[in-house]
Amino acid sequence: MNTRGLLRQGDVLLIPVDEVPMGTRKVGSDGRRVVLAEGEATGHAHALVTSEAELRLAYDDTLFLLIAGEEAAALVHEEHDTVTIEPGVYEVRRQREYEPFRRPRLVVD
Repeated sequence: MNTRGLLRQGDVLLIPVDEVPMGTRKVGSDGRRVVLAEGEATGHAHALVTSEAELRLAYDDTLFLLIAGEEAAALVHEEHDTVTIEPGVYEVRRQREYEPFRRPRLVVD
């Protein structure tokens, strides 16, 4: 049973899940931080600065965030308040925008 709640920072939503699905692959770390989303317009990033986080990509392009260990991690962004994330597994979703007669697209930051 999951007792963690939804977390949002700007256009990034973290949904607690029980586990990372089978068949995912590790992505998104440069050794210093894990970037959940980069701003296309500003260059700012939603990132975790920790060695305890891992981003995993499923075959259907769904992202999962795994925070191991006992310590909470900080999700930082230049234009938003820092969000504290408890250890566990989260599905990472990006907000989309809709315009009539166009396909939905990710919000451009």
